[in-house]
Parts: sequence; structure tokens; C-alpha cells
Amino acid sequence: MNNLKRGIHEHTSGSIKGRFHGIDRLVDLRSGTVIGAEALVRWQHPELGLVSPLEFISIAEANGLICDIGRFVLLEACMEAAAWPRNMSVAVNVSSIQFAKSDIVSDVYTAIEAAGLEAHRLHLEITESAFVSRTDQLIRSLTGFREKGIGIALDDFGTGYSSLSYVASFPLDKIKIDQSFIKMMTSDPGSQAIVQAVSSLAHSLGLAIVAEGIETELAWEMLALVGCQYGQGYYFGKPQTSKELLTLSGDRFVRDREAKSVAQHAS
Repeated sequence: MNNLKRGIHEHTSGSIKGRFHGIDRLVDLRSGTVIGAEALVRWQHPELGLVSPLEFISIAEANGLICDIGRFVLLEACMEAAAWPRNMSVAVNVSSIQFAKSDIVSDVYTAIEAAGLEAHRLHLEITESAFVSRTDQLIRSLTGFREKGIGIALDDFGTGYSSLSYVASFPLDKIKIDQSFIKMMTSDPGSQAIVQAVSSLAHSLGLAIVAEGIETELAWEMLALVGCQYGQGYYFGKPQTSKELLTLSGDRFVRDREAKSVAQHAS
């Protein structure tokens, strides 16, 4: 624990910049093409190895250092995305503490301007915990982002507070269904019903849907059938570097499925 705390302090001073990294591809479930990626926080600690965000994010939030880390990750993500094809976007998670204790508006605008990234290519992902307090200020910030063209996604929907009032009253453009439901939907009727209900709700409100945690082709097919537009998960590849992202095309997922279909009919 002390090593983690010391390492986080070192990060904020710039001595281990570049060790918070990772890209998770975002795929259009209708076409199978990669349309962007989510910037992941993966810490390569010199002594402890690869440290999960589940271990160090809570420490950073408790110590108030999450704002510095979040600011750095936001800038790095925008810099990386600026080198991608212009039809690809980047999603960055923003902690509720960043909204509460930092000038998140300034941080976001500074990042996209420094990177030369078009605003519409940045998507911010926030969890329901951000809505619990500072509602007026939060709405002003999110509304300002949307007016600039920045996307806003409600992350991990279906867990936490799960109040439908957030979905109806906040300026969102996407809902991300929590992976716990996606991983179970192929075998659990209850999870499948929840995914279908969220999909119906999102469509009624004019919101796009992103499914997290897709691990099988069956899950992909079921999600596409209920109208889920976008997805992430190990089925499309494990987290990778930005360079690796650019060497792969999501079209291969479509070709793989077509090849399987041809082989099955031939047999």
C-alpha cells in the first residue's frame, strides 16, 4: 500500500509519465468496424508490475490525487487520438471528484486544444455517482461540453444508484450498459431482459448504447438484435497500445463471421 501511495505521488510529479496507458477498442456492432477506443488506466509499477485501477484509483481519490492523474490521462488520450484517422474517437473516464474538486471544464478544453483534437472526437464517460451532488454545476459543465460537440456517456448503467431521472434530465448522448449484464445475458433471461429494457429506454430518449464486456460472438449477435449500436470487450481483443490499435481493422470481425458462415454451409 505504501508503495502504491509513493508511486502515485511520483506520477503526479512527472517522474513516471507514460506508465498510465492502455486502449480498449470500440466497435460498431452493425458493421464490425473499429470506430474508436476507450483510454484505460493501466499502471506499470517498477516493483509491483501491472497494477489494476481497482487497486490504485481508490487511493488516488482518497488522497485527492485523482485530479492530477485524470488531467494527465485526459491530455495523453487526446494527444494519442489526434494521430488516429479522423473518423475515430477516444473516450476518457472522468471521476466525480474531478467535477467536484478541479476545474474540469478548463482541463478538458486545454487538453483538446493542446492536442489539436476536434471536440466531437472526444467522449467523456461519467458514472452515476457524479450526479449525487453539485447537480447545477454538473449540468452546466455537461451542457457546455455538449454544445462544443463533446460526447457524454453514462458509464456502468444498471449499477450504483441507477436513477432513471439522471438519464432523462442530464445532457447525455450515450448509455454504457454495465458488463455484468452483458456477460450473463447469453445464459440468464433476467440479464437479457434488463439489456432489452435499457435498449428500449435509450432508443426512446434518442441515446446511443454501448455494451461493455462482450466476450462471445453470441453476445454480439444478441446485442445487435436488440439495437445496441456499439460494443467493447475481449471478443474484439484485449487492451492494447495506440500503435497496435492502428494496425488492426474491425472489418476482420465481419470477415471472420462470414468465413464461419460459409464453412458451416459447405459442411
